[in-house]
Amino acid sequence: MHILVVEDQAKIASNIREFLELQHYVVTVCHNGTEGYEVAITQGIDLIVLDINLPGMDGMEVCRMLRENKKNMPILMLTARAKQQEIVHGLNIGADDYLTKPFDLQELLARVRALLRRHAEERSPVLSAGGVTLDSEKREVRKGKKTIDLSPKEFGLLEFLLQHKGRVQERPRIIEHVWGGRDDLLFSQTVDVHIAYLRRKLGKDIIETVPGKGYVIPDA
Repeated sequence: MHILVVEDQAKIASNIREFLELQHYVVTVCHNGTEGYEVAITQGIDLIVLDINLPGMDGMEVCRMLRENKKNMPILMLTARAKQQEIVHGLNIGADDYLTKPFDLQELLARVRALLRRHAEERSPVLSAGGVTLDSEKREVRKGKKTIDLSPKEFGLLEFLLQHKGRVQERPRIIEHVWGGRDDLLFSQTVDVHIAYLRRKLGKDIIETVPGKGYVIPDA
């Protein structure tokens, strides 16, 4: 799952990012609303943690524009102000939940999980292929009856390929979704190395290489 954090306070943003990455989420951080909006509409974002008081474009405007452009990912808004009128306004323009600063990271995680679970109600959180099962809700991977220990990036890569089973995924799209679109990785071997790690842990046949294109988990 790819989470976008739009927060102008660097320390708060860093703490959220580090905490969510420990929970095996892929996290992209933006420090102003304009940049956050651009990332939200161009990348595969599953949930947004969105501060209200932002430079460039405030959180309310970001939320409104995303909903006007038919972007329906869950939005969890953060604010240092807990005025009822502001909360109602945020919910009315499309926010899904509200968290007032200061907040506990465990509460943030609980709300993130609840929003993702609600958003995925129409689809099973369990993905599988080739005897491998991934539970997005439990953050667990099993091969047969054995639990497989994956790093956060390995988990995110496997989850992404399983979500698009049967469709070849090119390296730039994988980097966009799993590594948050880091341009410095486009010409590196990062994706190939992590594919090799997954094959070593899950079996050589789980992921196929399509020469000149990318990788795919066969839909069979």
